[in-house]
Amino acid sequence: MDLKTLLNKEQYEAATTIEGPVLVLAGAGSGKTRVLTYRIAHMVEDLNIPHYNILAITFTNKAAGEMKERIKKLIDVNVDSMWVSTFHSCCVRILRREIDKLGYNKNFAIYDSSDQKTLVKECMKELNINEKDIDEKEIIGKIGKQKDRLISAEEYKKQNENDFRKNKIADAYLLYQKRLKNSNALDFDDLIFKTVELFKKNPDILKFYQNKFKYIMVDEYQDTNKAQYELIKMLAQGHKNLFVVGDDDQCIYQWRGADISNILDFEKDYPNTKVIKLEQNYRSKSNILNAANGVIKNNAQRKSKVLRTENPPGEKIKIYRAFSDIDEGNFVVKQIKELMEKEDMDFKDFAILYRTNAQSRIFEDIFMKRSIPYRIIGGQKFYDRKEIKDIIAYLKFINNLQDDISLKRIINVPKRAIGAATVSKIQEFASYMDECMYSILLEVENIPGLTARNIASINKFTSLINSFNRTKDNVSVSKLIEEILESTGYLKQLKESKNIEDMSRIENIKELVSAAVEFESTSEDQSLSAFLEKIALVSDIDNYTEDADTAVLMTIHSAKGLEFPVVFMVGMENGIFPGTRSMENFSEMEESRRLCYVGITRAKEKLYMTSAQSRMVFGRSVSYSESDFINEVSMNLRESIHQNKNGAMKNTNKSYVSSNLNSHSLSSFSNNKAEKKINSILSQQYSNSNNDSNDKRKFDSNEITIGRKVRHEKFGVGTVVSAIKTYDDVKITIAFDNMGIKQLMFSVAPIELL
Repeated sequence: MDLKTLLNKEQYEAATTIEGPVLVLAGAGSGKTRVLTYRIAHMVEDLNIPHYNILAITFTNKAAGEMKERIKKLIDVNVDSMWVSTFHSCCVRILRREIDKLGYNKNFAIYDSSDQKTLVKECMKELNINEKDIDEKEIIGKIGKQKDRLISAEEYKKQNENDFRKNKIADAYLLYQKRLKNSNALDFDDLIFKTVELFKKNPDILKFYQNKFKYIMVDEYQDTNKAQYELIKMLAQGHKNLFVVGDDDQCIYQWRGADISNILDFEKDYPNTKVIKLEQNYRSKSNILNAANGVIKNNAQRKSKVLRTENPPGEKIKIYRAFSDIDEGNFVVKQIKELMEKEDMDFKDFAILYRTNAQSRIFEDIFMKRSIPYRIIGGQKFYDRKEIKDIIAYLKFINNLQDDISLKRIINVPKRAIGAATVSKIQEFASYMDECMYSILLEVENIPGLTARNIASINKFTSLINSFNRTKDNVSVSKLIEEILESTGYLKQLKESKNIEDMSRIENIKELVSAAVEFESTSEDQSLSAFLEKIALVSDIDNYTEDADTAVLMTIHSAKGLEFPVVFMVGMENGIFPGTRSMENFSEMEESRRLCYVGITRAKEKLYMTSAQSRMVFGRSVSYSESDFINEVSMNLRESIHQNKNGAMKNTNKSYVSSNLNSHSLSSFSNNKAEKKINSILSQQYSNSNNDSNDKRKFDSNEITIGRKVRHEKFGVGTVVSAIKTYDDVKITIAFDNMGIKQLMFSVAPIELL
């Protein structure tokens, strides 16, 4: 395989550096998947490294699948037997073999967020935790965070014995883990947590996997959390052949545990690391790329790199300031229809990206009215629908009879005279006996307080489950689903219903059967456990395909890894993007800027950035200024689109700012009268009180560089985190040591250089 003709210089170096620790800083659109796949192909075909000695980790099933497909096209190897998977899939594979060493059965269930919520609520009830004081979301969030940090329930309890609130959460964490183990179940966060625990408690097992995985490759390394970092570190200690690919500028998941220091400090963790930068972008037109570079350079916490491209400049970034959120939606529709007409584009060429899912509603309404077909990535997932969850619960319970959560979901579905009061009595007795609920049901006559009717209904249910359990290993998953639908009367009930919604439920169930058939035709392991594992680990983005001719609505977080000819970044306003909290916190502001960088680099040919002078938020009209991120795009790379009185659009070469520009605003440009008045007063105060300071200043704005230490007359010492040129001034963002983040205009700010 002649890699020199297939890869550029930096890609070639990355693909052929095999031994020792390697850090590849891969900018957006720089061909990192190409490098990873060619590297694996080179190792297997040219260097004769057995494929079973390679572990390749990605963050989504979609990325893992794409990598396998590409490898299959390059070399003759059984890709299904290769360890190319997500962190969670890899850990499930290890735990299915080894989890008995931790006291679990190998047919453990994987609880999704809905199962997790149900179990936490039960724990809260048992512990008398009032949800008005501490709700289940807070408890679930805290438990997840501790598992990401590898802090056990016992450790968390010890750490917080003197904190009343956290101590209560620790009690919930302890009981939650106990109930999970009693149900022979793990939640999503447990998959990595328990694998690390397994390795720590069983050095021989760790040694086996260290010897097996002589070469470890990790994609999207900037998104790893503490648990993932520790897992990789333990595995790599054997041979130290660790190859990680990532981009610190695309670290956008700190809110869910990603630790940017994992990539920033890689060379400290692994001495003698070879660092390779992939800075050649193959995706975007150069104007789009330069706009992205212009935004991200304002971050202080990043490794030095600048994306470049040989692509032509393309069009300037289009900036539109709408009158309202509805006007913003209509503008997007108008642009889509015009581009389709003039440039022969398809609906699938367009993506509307926003910061939060709630922003999709306006676009959904307008798209429906204007007959624009669309898909939402991040709406209700297929496997979250009630009817699908019901049938999956049957499958999960048949596979693991200790799974109390699944049992409670299906015991009276369809209705079979086992109501909530009866279930409560069963659960209380099971807790008293310290056994799973199903073992209690098998001796139902011993449960106090049940009627003869209850007992008869329960016996029918257990005999049904026992029959399913006997046949599960002898029939395919699709046949088992059909048997469940038939024998329980679930399908019959839907068919007899007069509710129109139930007709679509039938269609969804048919789709589930189809999914099972597809699984049977593509999977090497066709067991029920393997099927449940597959659907438990599926993410929403895994279902995204480029084939359907629809516009796509999605959050920027969901869009990471994707690309579109035309991108609309909507809601670009201070208070929305960046959010209010980001503007008050240095690290959150840097993450928001990285998110903006990710959004910009999704665009291949055209990029629109839109905002609205007013929009409805929580039922009231609000007015936000145009996003600072728009102003960080160089003025020679952007152009405004204005709407005249007749509703027609026109372009101007000047960047659009709010109609009454106040260049001394301490926040951002705004069309809001109250905000302008406040800014005017503040500017006057600065001017009056600081004339002497400004006269004495012996430096110009060019000396205000990112990372420079300054002293402010009132706020004290701080660090410059961004400096953006406006028409006749420079807006400086400074992170003060004791006063937080402030935005000041150079011409009036009483600062001196240190």
